[in-house]
Amino acid sequence: MAGTYYEQGQMDMAIVHYKQAIECDSGFLEAYNNLVGSCLCWTFKLSYYNFQLNMVAAAATYYKATLAVTTGLSAPFSNLAIIYKQQGNYADAISCYNEVLRIDPLAADGLVNRGNTFKEIGRVSEAIQDYIHAITIRPTMAEAHANLASAYKDSGHVEAAVKSYKQALVLRPDFPEATCNLLHTLQMSVLPSVQPFHAIAYPIDPLLALDIRYLSSDFGNHPLSHLMGSVFGMHNRENVEVFCYALSPNDSTEWRQRIQSEAEHFIDVSAMSSDMIAKLINEDKIQILINLNGYTKGARNEIFAMQPAPIQVSYMGFPGTTGASYIDYLVTDEKNRDVLDPNCQHKRSDYGLPEDKFIFACFNQLYKMDPEIFNTWCNILKRVPNSALWLLRFPAAGEMRLRSYAVAQGLQPDRIIFTDVAMKHEHIRRSALADLFLDTPLCNAHTTGTDILWAGLPMVTLPLEKMATRVAGSLCLATGLGEEMIVSSMKEYEEKAVSLAMNRPKLQALTNKLKAVRMSCPLFDTARWVRNLERAYFKMWNVHCSGSRPQHFKVAENDVDFPCDR
Repeated sequence: MAGTYYEQGQMDMAIVHYKQAIECDSGFLEAYNNLVGSCLCWTFKLSYYNFQLNMVAAAATYYKATLAVTTGLSAPFSNLAIIYKQQGNYADAISCYNEVLRIDPLAADGLVNRGNTFKEIGRVSEAIQDYIHAITIRPTMAEAHANLASAYKDSGHVEAAVKSYKQALVLRPDFPEATCNLLHTLQMSVLPSVQPFHAIAYPIDPLLALDIRYLSSDFGNHPLSHLMGSVFGMHNRENVEVFCYALSPNDSTEWRQRIQSEAEHFIDVSAMSSDMIAKLINEDKIQILINLNGYTKGARNEIFAMQPAPIQVSYMGFPGTTGASYIDYLVTDEKNRDVLDPNCQHKRSDYGLPEDKFIFACFNQLYKMDPEIFNTWCNILKRVPNSALWLLRFPAAGEMRLRSYAVAQGLQPDRIIFTDVAMKHEHIRRSALADLFLDTPLCNAHTTGTDILWAGLPMVTLPLEKMATRVAGSLCLATGLGEEMIVSSMKEYEEKAVSLAMNRPKLQALTNKLKAVRMSCPLFDTARWVRNLERAYFKMWNVHCSGSRPQHFKVAENDVDFPCDR
């Protein structure tokens, strides 16, 4: 009877009769499986969201009952994992896939499904391991190759991603998803899209303390935490209530522990789906949601696309506009932090640096360098006798090309020096071993710029049009010494660097002034930075409560909208 109703599409009646069959025979495995199937089929026919959730939950309950009457079968675990994923319960989904693989270690499908789950919650390295293992077991599995390619792409391994997508298409030429993703990988300049969800509005009360939520995948050993580690705990708790939502698992570093212990509230939501996080935020009726990722690795911009908060702000993590209509404000000033003791106990010889040379330095990543700036650096080295350029170690191919170019410009190869990346404390201290920092105009030193200024190392920087090209200039201005470090053209950049290198007393005077202002300038006054940030948040909220649209404004330290005495 139940089967007849199922075939006719009458899922409500099929469910009733499958339940009756189970009451008659509690070990009737086929009835359990068909009951779950009926629940899930009915879910797709329902128009009410709550009914859908209830039927999915019921399906999960019946699958658990199936497990109670069976042993040694992996399919119920696999199906239950799918339901857990639908509910956003990734931890239990992974546990179910672990059971699948315990029962059948050679289950390539189980490995791929677990890999997909790992990938969805940001554990990409574990996903890659599962995909590779699945391919080892079943080399002809096109889905495994395609999913491995996707994980490689998310990790920035574009060449490996292209290779895996092509292999997937060799195995299955009619694989449109792999074809599209291959094309997307080949044009990595395309920004990620977001899903156009919408939030439910709720009443607002301008008199309450602001509820502020920071959302980031970078609460850990990451430049964002190096910059903002002390900010989250320094908010005035009478004015604002602060939550930090972590989109990445705990990396057990001092940076994660610091934020977790100092922030008023810290919640790890890395195992939750994006829609569940958005629902949680919306139900808490917060005022302001801050996106600390933008378009960087680990971003979950779909949460913001759902508009769970009345005011949504992009800040710090991405040096530019998101271009998204669901982001109301972009905070563009960067008045950065206190932190580490910069006193240098290192010697140049500790890092293979010559003691008797003038050392120019740039600790920016390779992608920030372009032929024009490297050519300018070569010109500077040729004009400053007994000088060298200190760079961070790059992939071997990159180092070889830079050295080859320098040699072609008439320089000895040993005038370009590469050293390994160091831990944050050591990196800041050893920066003081250089004489002058040379910034990259195409994309400035951001966190690195703050580090070297805190170390007391002057820089030369050339601001251009885009925000990412102006950050270092803003940092220099916030020290009060910007006019001595900012130039307006590439020609002036070269002349400034040569002039400072050839006039040691002038450079030493600038270095001394920079070290003297560290404890008093706005750049490193974190408490002042946090107060001004709160002023900005209250201004945004007051604009919202007035019924006005978001508007451009500049934070003033005498802002009357700020409840200093609250």
